[in-house]
Amino acid sequence: MIKAVFPDQQGNAVNAILVAACNFSLLLRWLKVFSILIALLQLRPKAVAA
Repeated sequence: MIKAVFPDQQGNAVNAILVAACNFSLLLRWLKVFSILIALLQLRPKAVAA
């Protein structure tokens, strides 16, 4: 009896690609949030020493 390995391997490969794409989109979202926070921190007025 020959075991059909290709569908399982193909399914695993597709799953790995989808998970990587999801993680990459989450990473891009966090980078966007942090870049906005850094930009806002740079725009706030500086305290002037008297």
